Amino acid sequence: MKKFLDQNFLLSNPTAERLYHEYAKDMPIIDYHNHLPPNEVAADKNFENITRVWLNGDHYKWRALRTNGVNESYITGDKSDWEKFEKWAATVPYTLRNPLYHWTHLELQRYFGITDILNADTARKIYDESSALLQTKEFSVRGLLEKMNVKLICSTDDPIDNLEYHQQIRESNWKIKVNPAFRPDKAMNVDNVATFNNYLTQLEKAADISISTYNDYLAALKKRHDFFVSNHCNVSDHGLEEIYAEDYTSTEIAGIFAKIRSGGALSLEENRKFKSAMLVNFAEWDWEKGYIQQYHLGALRNNNSRMMNQLGPDTGWDCIGDFSQAKPLAKFLDRLDRNNTLAKTIIYNLNPADNELFATMIGNFNDGSAAGKIQWGSAWWFLDQKDGMTKQINALSNMGLLSKFVGMLTDSRSFLSFPRHEYFRRLLCNMFGEEVENGELPNDIVWIGQVVQDICYNNARDYFNLQYLDEPVKAAANSI
Repeated sequence: MKKFLDQNFLLSNPTAERLYHEYAKDMPIIDYHNHLPPNEVAADKNFENITRVWLNGDHYKWRALRTNGVNESYITGDKSDWEKFEKWAATVPYTLRNPLYHWTHLELQRYFGITDILNADTARKIYDESSALLQTKEFSVRGLLEKMNVKLICSTDDPIDNLEYHQQIRESNWKIKVNPAFRPDKAMNVDNVATFNNYLTQLEKAADISISTYNDYLAALKKRHDFFVSNHCNVSDHGLEEIYAEDYTSTEIAGIFAKIRSGGALSLEENRKFKSAMLVNFAEWDWEKGYIQQYHLGALRNNNSRMMNQLGPDTGWDCIGDFSQAKPLAKFLDRLDRNNTLAKTIIYNLNPADNELFATMIGNFNDGSAAGKIQWGSAWWFLDQKDGMTKQINALSNMGLLSKFVGMLTDSRSFLSFPRHEYFRRLLCNMFGEEVENGELPNDIVWIGQVVQDICYNNARDYFNLQYLDEPVKAAANSI
């Protein structure tokens, strides 16, 4: 019987062990999509205790706590940090076979060297040990990222963000790069016209442009897009239920925008046409600037209206949606391809029923201009677990080129989430190892090891044009 979470965790055969330990384990990390707060990186924040860094903002854990019957006061409410941690520790034993059980103990081991199983009996000891370490310089936000051999992270930023914290980080000459990603979801969400007009007021201030017409609006957004480029951004990201790909004319969209500015409610057709037009504009700007565009598709968000009104979005009330993805996605990508404005693109699905759909969709628009130009992104959100990752890797292998895959990301708000890259790498090596052991692949460890390293790091480095990450760090001018 294997020991839980030992050095060969998830590795079921000698070839897998060799692939992981000799080829994958020490590869650096490029985390090209996450929701980490740049202000905390800029300040090099030390968290007061493990609850603050581990439980605050983590809606994965919140959902588990609620399902275990824990009152909201111990989750997002006013209970003390220790009381919240105590409830989480008592919940962990009930998360067996949920990825949270693995992630929880991987994170305790990798960051804090704690090998105890977290439960009600060990809670106080683990809380005190980890919280004490978090007070030290080595466990500041930057220290936590350095422990994981991170080379670059891309945060998720609204067009109106002034990116001051990204500028502070860059000016500090810290060895890990923190780049913004352009996330214009609010800039196209016209479901609530009043909310959208309030957003336009903020955009006017950020762009220093008065917005009365649709052309004014595009000029303001384009100015912000250019501003992001000037701050080392080359990635955009969109979180959508589905791609919008309605037919429209510029005159129609100008009229819809005028209706919005007058406070008029939109019909469903007008809503979808406006969103379709904005997606095309954003995509064309991305192509013009050499951005890589990402589309996260299929989440049905904010389903519990009572708790949404109480706590706001991104607090654990979302699920997988069953939207029709194929036709609008193909139509959208085809429009850009026909106009020669299709940038490098990564598409992510949340509904596992769409796996083969997305795996084959990318092949429609991979035109040989760049290796893996159109990517099917890693298993995301509810699929970000052993079964989901395995199915995504298998579908991509069967219908595309796994060898050109840009690999894993955290998509997380937690600075303790980076062992998810290790989890992915172990699964990847085990899958290759099993097929070598079964005679399904040749026993060419050097070549398969190279493919593993490419998926872990090299492909993302090249795809996002980050070759400079491998250049030696230059010493400061005043160093001795």
